[in-house]
Amino acid sequence: MTPQTIHLIGAPMDCGKRRQGCLMGPDALRTAGLADALTDLGHHVTDKGNVTPATFTETQDTHLHAPQETIAWTQALSDVAEATDTNTVPIFMGGDHALALGTVRGAANAAAKANRPLFVLWLDAHTDYHTPATTASGNLHGTPVGYVTGRDGFDGFPDIPNPVSHDQIAMLGLRSVDAEERAAIEQTDVIYVDMRHIDEHGIAKPLAAFLDRVTKASGLLHVSLDVDFLDPSVAPAVGTTVPGGATIREAHLVMEMICDSGLMTSLDIVELNPFLDERGRTAQLMVDLVASAFGRRVFDRPTRAY
Repeated sequence: MTPQTIHLIGAPMDCGKRRQGCLMGPDALRTAGLADALTDLGHHVTDKGNVTPATFTETQDTHLHAPQETIAWTQALSDVAEATDTNTVPIFMGGDHALALGTVRGAANAAAKANRPLFVLWLDAHTDYHTPATTASGNLHGTPVGYVTGRDGFDGFPDIPNPVSHDQIAMLGLRSVDAEERAAIEQTDVIYVDMRHIDEHGIAKPLAAFLDRVTKASGLLHVSLDVDFLDPSVAPAVGTTVPGGATIREAHLVMEMICDSGLMTSLDIVELNPFLDERGRTAQLMVDLVASAFGRRVFDRPTRAY
């Protein structure tokens, strides 16, 4: 495949939920050899270091967890994502999934400047379609899709000048959706594929159909990969474990199909909590999945001895 220019961007964001540890995610991915894996495939890789948010003052007058810190991260990550050169693929190494508040917003702004639509592939056990008003937990890592599609209630957050159209979002791997989120998302054109559908029909057909839509629209594709997309038996390093997730083979197939499409223009790797890992196995698996998305094939894949 054609070598690509890839920027690794650390986002040690740990304010989207109360359970701590995701701030170690970027360094875990570095230690697991992400840069080397991509360089070995012939790509031009630069580690741009970690993003830092602007100064903020946290308030205690809301049920939300760390809203001001999350707002500061959202603006900082949005600025970085929007400013990334169109010939470069940024990989945002998280950090909890609240980082997508900023990365998807920035990608949508960049797509609008290029006069192209942004499509989002959401690989997650959850829809993350809450608003600050509907999240019972107060954890803002459950709100990114609600935010970037322009739902109301995100007071104090940066405006959304270019909301992502619901019919340009596909969610794969769903198996834990709150009743209020379900009711809201069923009223939209979001493409949602739960694990029962995958069990019955496989993961390739819905993904292929979505990628075909991106191609026909000449769209840009942002992929947001949550560790809990995978079954916790193979990826334990996540604080939101939900049994019954994607297998290693299903996850690699998704990444290989993304690679074959040549459509991905930006990527999030989120919710990796090394504090919960087993001898780095989840970090190594995430590196392998990213390598599959950038051209590694079965005969290239190293055997892991955990």
